Amino acid sequence: MEHGYIFFEIQADDVQRGINFYQSMFGWQFNLQMKEPIEYWAIETGGNRGGLLKRPAATPPQGHGANSFVCSVEVKNFDAITEKILSNGGQVALEKFPVPGRCWQGYFVDTEGNTFGIFEVDENAGR
Repeated sequence: MEHGYIFFEIQADDVQRGINFYQSMFGWQFNLQMKEPIEYWAIETGGNRGGLLKRPAATPPQGHGANSFVCSVEVKNFDAITEKILSNGGQVALEKFPVPGRCWQGYFVDTEGNTFGIFEVDENAGR
């Protein structure tokens, strides 16, 4: 099976706050692509590519599930990144859990109300 490139987008109420959050977490680089008709930033991750844009519509109310595609980012140290997420204004959406024989997974909410995941590869997870 062939695999294509992945492109993802993150919406933000406060664009600079969103950029600061993801730069702090993963070291991603952001480059302004356009200001009109909507502020849009390209994201360079060192792998997959993405974009960050000013949120064009209201987010779902608290307590409701994600209304979009949720991306998970591979990290080398789940617990260390969790601490960075929390100290930078993120929140836990679903605590760390094992995906048996594969990884440790967890979900968070960023400073802009977006759900995202992180995972640490560990073949011994859940065993």
